[in-house]
Amino acid sequence: MTVRIATWNINSVTARLPKLLEWLESAEPDVLCLQELKCSTEAFPHEAVKELGYDTAAHGTGRWNGVAILSRIGLEDVVRGLPEQPGYLADDALLADVEPRAIAATCGPARVWSVYVPNGREVDHAHYRYKLDWLESLRRAVVEDAAGARPFAVLGDFNIAPTDEDVYDVAAFAGLTHVTPPERASLGNLREAGLRDVVPRPLKYDHPYTYWDYRQLAFPKNRGMRIDLTYGNKAFADAVTDSYVDREARKGKGTSDHAPVVVDLDL
Repeated sequence: MTVRIATWNINSVTARLPKLLEWLESAEPDVLCLQELKCSTEAFPHEAVKELGYDTAAHGTGRWNGVAILSRIGLEDVVRGLPEQPGYLADDALLADVEPRAIAATCGPARVWSVYVPNGREVDHAHYRYKLDWLESLRRAVVEDAAGARPFAVLGDFNIAPTDEDVYDVAAFAGLTHVTPPERASLGNLREAGLRDVVPRPLKYDHPYTYWDYRQLAFPKNRGMRIDLTYGNKAFADAVTDSYVDREARKGKGTSDHAPVVVDLDL
């Protein structure tokens, strides 16, 4: 069975809906993990994607964050949120907010998580500590599936560049988040749990960046980062026949600042 699984930080599913529908028709993924929906579960355009043959499991609360899984090969055993997921206590809040950043489902022969890892903001900010705690919660949540025989993967916007080569100029990130040793150690913990980094091929240039800032002509100058990742267990990684960054989807006006990452498997 040939299966195409993709991940895409859509950066507002409402604003990008025409782009999303166009891409679903052209790329024809069997499963699509979405991040940064910026809408509630109820406001997700379920019917629009249903017309293209996709069932949807969404997890969102409104203006920020939000994740979803779209599938045309089955959508079962949906889990919204990580077990023991930490919350973030904003400066003006009385209670910590457990944000909608993770959703899991079994889609045909594979089980997947769609994750939107906290940004971290600044190294000395409370959001950075929250990011590291969140990643540890993710590790605990996936360790059993990572060691299992069923194909399993965690896909999404990790907000971490795994190596120095995964940013256009590491010197530009000195002292900033996304490249710090503790963040990368969290990815190392996922690998120690049995997951592998499925590195896609670029369709242009020599490195598979997945994100380019809207500012300072970052996209045409290819000043990018590889932060949208696929971490699969042995059964998943061994079944990969191809993986690529669909850079074309980042072109033009009204696009997300991220490109979809596509993974083809023979399951």
